[in-house]
Amino acid sequence: MRVFDRDLVRRHRERAAPELSQNDFLLREAAERLTDRLLDVAITFPMALDLGCHTGQVADALGRSAAARSKIGTLVQADLSAKMAGLARRNSGGATAVADEEFLPFADNALDLVLSNLSLHWVNDLPGALSQIRRAIKPNGLFVATLFGGETLRELRTALLEAEAETTGGAGPRVSPFTDVRDAGNLLTRAGFALPVVDAESITVTYADMFKLMADLRAMAETNAVIERRKAPTRRETFLRAAEIYRSKFTDGRGRLSATFQIITMTAWAPHASQQKPLRPGSATARLADALKTSEVQLDETTPFTALGGGTKKP
Repeated sequence: MRVFDRDLVRRHRERAAPELSQNDFLLREAAERLTDRLLDVAITFPMALDLGCHTGQVADALGRSAAARSKIGTLVQADLSAKMAGLARRNSGGATAVADEEFLPFADNALDLVLSNLSLHWVNDLPGALSQIRRAIKPNGLFVATLFGGETLRELRTALLEAEAETTGGAGPRVSPFTDVRDAGNLLTRAGFALPVVDAESITVTYADMFKLMADLRAMAETNAVIERRKAPTRRETFLRAAEIYRSKFTDGRGRLSATFQIITMTAWAPHASQQKPLRPGSATARLADALKTSEVQLDETTPFTALGGGTKKP
C-alpha cells in the first residue's frame, strides 16, 4: 500500500536542506531524547547507522554527550535526500550515504546499532522497513527510533478539515497519518525484534498564527506528501477560515496558538540467546500473597466480592 509520494518526500527534503539548521528545533530535541537511551545500555556498538539523518542532528547530539558517543565506534549517516546527506557529512564528518528507508542497501547482520530520528513516519510500509532494519542488525544489536505519533498536529488537522468542509463541501487529507503508539510495539514484534519498549511524549509549541506554523513545517520538510492529497491549489478563503477555527479552539492563556507534536520512541533488540525470556505461565516458585504478607482467597462463581472488602457484586 502506498500512502506517501516518496519522490515528493525527497524533494521536500532537498528544498529544506540548506536552511534546516534554522528550523530544526524538533529534530534536535528528539535527537537528545534518542541518544539519552544509549546511556542506559552497558554494551558498545562498533558499527552504527543513523537512518534518515537529515543534516546530522543525531551526530551533533552524540558529539555533545561524551558518554553516549563513547558507546559507538563508526557512525554512518544516511538520508533519502542527497543534499541532506551532504550537509550531514559537512557538519559531522564521517561516512554518509544516500539511502531509502524502504529499500535499505545494507547486508544482513552488518550493523550493531540503528538509530532513526523523526524519519520513519514518511515510510509507506513501516512493517517492511522495520523488517529490513531487523535483518541488517546483528544478534543482540539495538534499534532506537523516534517518529511522530498520532496526536501530532491534531489542532491543525481539525482546523483544516472543518474549514475545507465549510468552504468547498468536502475535505481531503491535509495532515499525514501517523502511527498510533498502541500499535508501535506490535510492529516491532511483527518485524522480529525482541524486548520492545515503546513510549510517547508530547511537545507543545506555540505560534502567533497558523501561517507561521505552516511555514515552519515547510522549512522542516514536514509538509503534506500524501498521494491522495488534493492537487488543486487551496482557496484563500479556506486558509483564512482555518486560521479562524484554529484561533477559536486552540489558543492558550497568552493568546498564542498551540501545536502538539507527539514523539514516539521505539527501542528493541535483535534476538539473541543471552537475552531474557518470559517465564512459562504457572512456573512461579513464590506466592504473591507471601510477598504482600496477606492471606490468599480462592474465588469461584459463588464467592461474594465482600470477601475482598468490596461491595456485593461477584467478581
